[in-house]
Amino acid sequence: MEHVELFFKSIFIDNMVFAVFLGMCSYLAVSKKVATAVGLGAAVIFVLAITVPLNWLLDQYLLQPGALSWLGAEYADYDLGFLSFIMFIATIATMVQLVEIIVEKFSPSLYNSLGIFLPLIAVNCAILGGSLFMQAREIESLGLAFNYGISSGIGWFLAILAIAAIREKIRYSSVPPALRGLGITFIITGLMGIGFLSFGGMLTGGDEEEKPAKKVEATVKKVESKEDKKEEIAKNTKTIQ
Repeated sequence: MEHVELFFKSIFIDNMVFAVFLGMCSYLAVSKKVATAVGLGAAVIFVLAITVPLNWLLDQYLLQPGALSWLGAEYADYDLGFLSFIMFIATIATMVQLVEIIVEKFSPSLYNSLGIFLPLIAVNCAILGGSLFMQAREIESLGLAFNYGISSGIGWFLAILAIAAIREKIRYSSVPPALRGLGITFIITGLMGIGFLSFGGMLTGGDEEEKPAKKVEATVKKVESKEDKKEEIAKNTKTIQ
């Protein structure tokens, strides 16, 4: 259930585009055609699926405080956390370079249509955000990190695919002149974000029912502790008298 919850939560509730607005530059620029959006979305899934687990390994065995203890007891006190950004970006740039070589080799037309945005995946904030969120959320295992990378990529892929399909249809619609282009795109993105966030009830409904019960138990314990203190004070005053 932990894998399933993380998978759906990363796609719908914590979507990179609609929840935290990461990767918006390529989301807006490459979403004019569905074919181009599919190519870039697939590249993002591939990069996230590889870089998030790799960066998890780097974080666990190199960057966290005491992570170098496997080298020996004298290295247990070293903390290389300040290298997180450099190491993560180096891993991402390597994988993006690999994707660029593969796309150029097997699909030159897609390579030409993506243009500058394919190498710019290396500095796409959604890609780096995946690794940083993985680190901040303290994901416990390599399998969960791989799951989070794929699900985050699928969420970004669905976002750019949906907006590309809508923008292709909008070309034949009578959009007011003041809203043509990015104006109507931002409005649609906001509405899609509200729609994606509505999936939050699927995963948080049970938690919301449990929280009041926990609060009641906590308040009961506080009241009991206060009553015990009052009884102790009363006993102490009697003994003093």
